[in-house]
Amino acid sequence: MKDLTQCVLTPHVRTDGFDSLGVATYRASTIVFKNAEEYARRGERGHDGYSYGLYGTPTTRTLEEKLTALEQGVRTFLVPSGQAASSVLMLAFLSAGDKILIADSVYPPVRDFANTDLARFGIEVEFYDPTSVADIERRVDAKSKIVWCESPGSTTMEVQDLPRIVQIAHRHGALVGCDNTWATPLNYKPLALGADMVTEGLTKFISGHSDILMGSITVNNPDLIGPIRSTLGRLGVGTSPDDATLVLRGIETLGVRLAHSNRVASVLIDLLKDNPHVARILSPALPDSPGHEIWKRDFAGSSPVFSLQLTPEATKHASAALDVLKTFAIGASWGGTRSLIAPMSVKSNRTVRAWEGDDLLLRLSIGLEDIDDLKADLVALFGEISSRTAGTLA
Repeated sequence: MKDLTQCVLTPHVRTDGFDSLGVATYRASTIVFKNAEEYARRGERGHDGYSYGLYGTPTTRTLEEKLTALEQGVRTFLVPSGQAASSVLMLAFLSAGDKILIADSVYPPVRDFANTDLARFGIEVEFYDPTSVADIERRVDAKSKIVWCESPGSTTMEVQDLPRIVQIAHRHGALVGCDNTWATPLNYKPLALGADMVTEGLTKFISGHSDILMGSITVNNPDLIGPIRSTLGRLGVGTSPDDATLVLRGIETLGVRLAHSNRVASVLIDLLKDNPHVARILSPALPDSPGHEIWKRDFAGSSPVFSLQLTPEATKHASAALDVLKTFAIGASWGGTRSLIAPMSVKSNRTVRAWEGDDLLLRLSIGLEDIDDLKADLVALFGEISSRTAGTLA
């Protein structure tokens, strides 16, 4: 065999006896076959077979299987982001003339996708009060194919009664999907509560280091596998095995990261709840939070992501006061090692029930820094708000 050919062909080396704790990174677009007959029959390999890199490699399948076990489902698919997970699911199961019901507290890009693209495809989009099962009962009908949940809701933290929603949706022949990014499968298992499909923004807690974009879709019924897989293929949607390797590394520390950040978040919430500039703390783990009893019943734990609703006077100065922060970073997303504060607008993303109070919320995600540094930052932030408020009053 000539040298140029030797450069291209890859020798097969023994792997028996090489039992690494780390997951190998398999990169592939083309997957080769032993002979022409095997290639011709590649479709017979089924959903778990390998035929082309777009449909998975051993690296991505390893992450999928780990997530499937955690979610208590039957199959997981990886997609490029949490938003992609929601969009792909809706595209896979909705057609012109169908209807989807979406929680009014949903992640704003999902609302935009529904109002812009699903509506453009002739799909009826209707939002419902996430805290009212009766509102869903009133809106669901024979055209309804999906009831979309997000519990708790993005930024405003409304908890949904998923088992009751499932009963209503299934009675009308609709599927139930739930975005579980806030809780992760360690703290909430929507499929075990009857949901048909669950999505995760792996970008956040599960990858854990603010450097990966990825999402997942897990289903509880084998009949749902085909429509999702074929939709991904038609759209040409796949994920990088290199990114999957990093998510596999991050997920190993998910439990200890969540436990630490939750302990710190609890202390910080205690620090903030008597602050005169804080009108309300939004977290389902607080006893006075709407939906707290449902949270206690259905969730195994909390998340170190919560929001602050400030007093009207403090709200006027909140954005400018954020400039004093030294440990917290200002940015979107959550779930990484760095603590974040994000000023979030609410009112423009509500259509069913008007948001009460000022439009601006401060959403906090607690990371892995020393608690004293985080405390000092919050003291400085509210000290700056106090100074600005006093200056305004003067």
